[in-house]
Amino acid sequence: MHFEGQLAQAQCSTPFSVLGPQSSGNNVFIQCWMPYASAVKVIQARDGQLLGRLTASNKNGLFNGVIQGLQAGVIYRFTVTTDSGEVTFTDPYQFQSQAYHGVHFIDHVPQNIYRQAGAQRVILGDGDYTEQGVRFAVFAPNASAVSLVGDFNGWDGRNHPMQKTDMGYWVLVVPGLTTGERYKYQIKDANGHQLPLKSDPVGFHHEQYPSHASLVYSHDDYQWHDEQWLSAAATLNKYHQPMSIYEVHLGSWKRPGDASQRYLDYRQLASELIAYVTEMGYTHIELLPVSEFPFDGSWGYQPVGLFAPTSRFGSPDEFKHFVDSCHQHNIGVIIDWVPAHFPEDAHGLARFDGTHVYEYEDPRRGWHPDWNSCIYDFGKGTVRQFLVANALYWLEHFHIDGLRVDAVASMLYLDYSREEGEWIPNIHGGNENLEAISLLRWMNEEVYRHFPHAMTIAEESTSFPKVSRPVFEGGLGFGFKWNMGWMHDSLHYISKDPAYRCYHHSEMTFSMVYAFDENFVLPISHDEVVHGKGSLIGKMPGDEWQQAANQRCYAAFMYGHPGKKLNFMGNEIAQSSEWNHDASVDWSLLEYDKHRGMQRLYRDLNKLYKTLPALHQLDHDPAGFSWLDLHNNEHSIFSFVRHAKEGGQQVYVISNMTPQPHEDFRLGVQQAGQYTLALNTDDSVYWGSGFASPGHCAAEAIPWNHQPYSININLPPLATLFIVYDKD
Repeated sequence: MHFEGQLAQAQCSTPFSVLGPQSSGNNVFIQCWMPYASAVKVIQARDGQLLGRLTASNKNGLFNGVIQGLQAGVIYRFTVTTDSGEVTFTDPYQFQSQAYHGVHFIDHVPQNIYRQAGAQRVILGDGDYTEQGVRFAVFAPNASAVSLVGDFNGWDGRNHPMQKTDMGYWVLVVPGLTTGERYKYQIKDANGHQLPLKSDPVGFHHEQYPSHASLVYSHDDYQWHDEQWLSAAATLNKYHQPMSIYEVHLGSWKRPGDASQRYLDYRQLASELIAYVTEMGYTHIELLPVSEFPFDGSWGYQPVGLFAPTSRFGSPDEFKHFVDSCHQHNIGVIIDWVPAHFPEDAHGLARFDGTHVYEYEDPRRGWHPDWNSCIYDFGKGTVRQFLVANALYWLEHFHIDGLRVDAVASMLYLDYSREEGEWIPNIHGGNENLEAISLLRWMNEEVYRHFPHAMTIAEESTSFPKVSRPVFEGGLGFGFKWNMGWMHDSLHYISKDPAYRCYHHSEMTFSMVYAFDENFVLPISHDEVVHGKGSLIGKMPGDEWQQAANQRCYAAFMYGHPGKKLNFMGNEIAQSSEWNHDASVDWSLLEYDKHRGMQRLYRDLNKLYKTLPALHQLDHDPAGFSWLDLHNNEHSIFSFVRHAKEGGQQVYVISNMTPQPHEDFRLGVQQAGQYTLALNTDDSVYWGSGFASPGHCAAEAIPWNHQPYSININLPPLATLFIVYDKD
């Protein structure tokens, strides 16, 4: 097809070879294609001086001519006469070298993906004259043509054909564009068939339905104020620090009072959510995925725009403000990161150029039966770079403190949720996805190499070895792993009628068999309070009082157990209904003593956990824990002691999982001296029965629980006590 026909049909893959300046020197041959024009003048951009006129070579819209005296590198503009009048703009096709610069060394380090691809604001020109523009680069290696479309060209793919490079990227610089411009890519597959318009895979900002358009955005404008936080976080040993995480779905934590506003925006959240988290004493906020996603009901777990915080709640700068404000209030921010799958929405990554650019081609590897979505091709170099780049991007440009990686188990196993014959073994005949394992190791190495303030957390539900061990030790390299086994066992136990708990005693003790195999986080997450599972308090047996007492006892047991802590929003006020992503947490419950009491307990547990080193310093070290009595299944009582790093402080944790109180209950202790009751979940301030236990008591030289000393206490019904010994 002649190039004029290619231009007319938006099928030109090498526009730099036919458009723009076609020779150098003082006499430059310039060519442009403008089917809507009747005349085209060439002027000097610096001062508007007329340099010459282009003539129409035919009636199809091709204009060309020799412009005398135009020096190489001097920016020129077109003044185009149409039926609607005159319009003046700078010719994009004079910036061939600048366009190609977008893919120079792009495959050398992952960070170059977000530093060079997508839409990057650039300055064009030299010292005499400069002009702002945007450089676009998109990876579509098997496309026959790609055009840039947007409001600036009437969404007409004939106006801005992009140049294909040897690396499979298509590039173009468009002068005059700036922040906020809407754009997409018009892509034609290898056979010339036009695909649905695609959002930018490396777009930094996207609109919501129905357009899903990408918007030009620059990371250079926001001024951060969290240097002190980042410096301190980079020097702290996270394993020895308290970590109590408040898991939040931003769209349903709280709804605005203004009926015209569907959600609180990032700035409102920066005010209200941070104030609440600070008051409650949490150390971190973990956000369900904020990467742009098309469907509200996926809660963000079907992401399309991996490089853009969702615009549901505001702009990227406003999300930066939220993170910045968290840091200024000494709160870390963790986000859910979803490299395990992506949806096949038409504007997204699926069959991006008509072929499987991002996903495995074989559905036995490239289609997820659980979520009806695509699976990234973890063995393809460009996809691996894309995903690792994305992990680093959130840490560099949004100062995120942690990535909680979703659905790791589904990445590790080729037969995950698949029957025999529905999956392909690896090269060794096994079921491990060696490509995904390699990717996760690389991602973790890059994160910890470049961002010492940050951490990674795996949601991994199997016994895959060494998930949170360094790569150089044969591990996956994550910093932490969710303890799904503890979560399932303990929730199963606590849901039993106390009369039957004696038969399930080991469900509460088994976690200590493997508690130090990984660096665990204990999660009571959103997955446990949705899809018919009911709320946390709704899992508890008994009447209203016993339900609340059970949850208080269980929550304190969790805070005493080794491992960092995570609780989903609403748990802390004993929300009675299960989580609904279309509604707010039921804050009206705080009108009632039961719910205020539960909220106060979680606040006090957070304070105790942060201020008592024995409860957090050795969360991942066997030296930080020892059982006092793990065999008292007859009475369903658990007792253990937590140790501080220096050995001076001990916290004794006793949980009575039945409604039967015990007076004059003897507990073995390790030291002579005074012991202080730090917290009793049965205290009346928590809506408990107020069954009293001494606030202070002295150890007696009566051996008990294989300890040289013991104390005598009253053990309330369905309650957990924290008793502190501190030699200082």
